[in-house]
Amino acid sequence: MASMATFFTKTSYPTHSFPKINNTHFAPTFKFNVSLGSKKKTNQRLRISCRLIEPDGGKLVELLVEESQVDWKKKEALSLPSIKLSRIDIQWVHVLSEGWASPLRGFMKQSEFLQTLHFNSLRLDDGSVVNMSVPIVLAIDDSQKHRIGESSKVALFDSNGNPIAILKDIEIYKHPKEERIARTWGTTAPGLPYVDEAITHAGNWLIGGDLEVIEPIKYHDGLDRFRLSPAELCEEFTRRNADAVFAFQLRNPVHNGHALLMTDTRRRLLDMGYKNPILLLHPLGGYTKADDVPLSWRMKQHEKVLEDGVLDPETTVVSIFPSPMHYAGPTEVQWHAKARINAGADFYIVGRDPAGMGHPVEKRDLYDADHGKKVLSMAPGLERLNILPFRVAAYDKTQGRMAFFDPSRPQDFVFISGTKMRTLARNKENPPDGFMCPGGWKVLVDYYDSLVPAGSEKVPETVPA
Repeated sequence: MASMATFFTKTSYPTHSFPKINNTHFAPTFKFNVSLGSKKKTNQRLRISCRLIEPDGGKLVELLVEESQVDWKKKEALSLPSIKLSRIDIQWVHVLSEGWASPLRGFMKQSEFLQTLHFNSLRLDDGSVVNMSVPIVLAIDDSQKHRIGESSKVALFDSNGNPIAILKDIEIYKHPKEERIARTWGTTAPGLPYVDEAITHAGNWLIGGDLEVIEPIKYHDGLDRFRLSPAELCEEFTRRNADAVFAFQLRNPVHNGHALLMTDTRRRLLDMGYKNPILLLHPLGGYTKADDVPLSWRMKQHEKVLEDGVLDPETTVVSIFPSPMHYAGPTEVQWHAKARINAGADFYIVGRDPAGMGHPVEKRDLYDADHGKKVLSMAPGLERLNILPFRVAAYDKTQGRMAFFDPSRPQDFVFISGTKMRTLARNKENPPDGFMCPGGWKVLVDYYDSLVPAGSEKVPETVPA
């Protein structure tokens, strides 16, 4: 999301209605500041009524095998043709296993892939349509295709040789890279981060099928306790007696402009008659490009935002969204919104240029800054989700704080872009008072300070993800 978001006003976009949610699954409760390092996770599931919005397809898809089957599935995996997964592939297995992409049951077969590319949606057996705007696919090369041969199953392994999942009822089809890139990003210009990382050098074939995920995906990076599944989030919202959940997607540190948008959203939902709207602060936790602040540092910064009282911990759930980032603008923002439906969110905050980035070759934005919110208001399969577009927030010099931009006095406002914010932090310069809470800003400065090589005074411009 761009660093400056926008605040919702009356628009000509259609108003989306939403039904009550039926039953879904849940797992144990979490709080942001509770250590879960000693908690043993099982694959047993209970039933709970999540009252907000129904998952796509009517049921949350969870692809973990039963605990009693884990050892048997590990042995079966060793007997099958194998595919070694990349870091991004494993992130997609994580996404699929927990139901973020419901009703998908595995990596896309060709019919699902083509519907996604050309319609940004999937038609279900009953004729209904759910949104699906980015392909979730697994690429293989010629030698892997040859080794699989006529097998109907393959085993998926991580880089250390551990079995992750079994893919069954498989279908192998050509990987049309140029078509995929053009349809997803609207350009085939060189330098698109996700393309360079995950597509250009990937195999010329795609393999789809139904996933059986052997054990929950864990990263052992100290952050697994924040990676709540859709079922776990639904339980947490129910525990807090939420009658509305509004989700905020971001991949940047939280500044006071973001906080203004989130707190004012809650105020307006209360004005609309809701009794206890809960914020889902949901930073993206998968692959990000080189100059984004890494997840571990963003989570430290978010924690300081809550500790400093910028956001209320009692009405905020902080969790990590495991998806990789495409930077595909209006196409990708549909995926971000759709996934939050499956986590129980019935309102979605959309800002300026969501999921956008600068053009990789030319000195301009890759996408029109307003197209994301317009597309969300019209996207097939998102009719049940209430879209909250926002007007621009900026630093008001007359008030010494972040405020909603007043076009009648533009000279009073300063726009602090993400690039400007990173430059200030790299140079250990303070932003204007009221731009970000002191604790959160210190985390950002400490991060850039950690990048300075010993004996050097200059921070590299390119920041590793």
